[in-house]
Amino acid sequence: MTLSEVMQELQEAGTEQNVKIYKRHGMGEPLFGVSFAHLNKLQKRIKRDHGLAEELWATKNADARHLATMVADPNLATNALLDAWTEDLSYYLICDLLSGFAGQTELRQQKAAEWTASEDEWIGRAGWDLVGVLAMRDPSLSDAYYEQQLAMIEADIHQSKNFTRHAMNMALISIGMRNAALKELAQAAAIRIGKVVVDHGETSCKTPDAHSYIEKAVAYKEARARKAEAKA
Repeated sequence: MTLSEVMQELQEAGTEQNVKIYKRHGMGEPLFGVSFAHLNKLQKRIKRDHGLAEELWATKNADARHLATMVADPNLATNALLDAWTEDLSYYLICDLLSGFAGQTELRQQKAAEWTASEDEWIGRAGWDLVGVLAMRDPSLSDAYYEQQLAMIEADIHQSKNFTRHAMNMALISIGMRNAALKELAQAAAIRIGKVVVDHGETSCKTPDAHSYIEKAVAYKEARARKAEAKA
């Protein structure tokens, strides 16, 4: 598909209701208000098209940028591209999408280190989102790596900026779900950290209590594993 064809489809798929919802979640113009159900269908048709992804990002349209992170090729991602895209971050959802893409690239550990060190709220959020992605999806990193991340979270979370703070709390949860040893360390850190306060604006979003969330999530994960074993 060409850029003009994709942009036309995005415009036709957008709704005013979605625009209102997305704006409450921090997105600014230009945007069409395209549902993620439609974006997922469009991604399945396009699959990977890195050139198109760069064109979509360059439009500055929020929906186009969401799709860009979904069709970009992680094997073609460069340091310059990821850095350029982080400079455009301005709301939490695009941070989450970009970190999900970055987590598929060979630069994932490098970018996690760089972005978590940033004082920018949105780059910092993307960095801690990426740490969470690594905890959930990357089996190659040792427990020692995540112990370092836990120490950083505990030391800095209450002094960090609003949406960076939220991502740090979610990274804490993801680390706690990785294995039994990290669960114990993450829950202990969560107790010492205490309540994490995040302003979610005009939305119904809540900040989960990391200690109890880890407990429930691990129990659910283990129950699913037992059910899968029983069916095998």
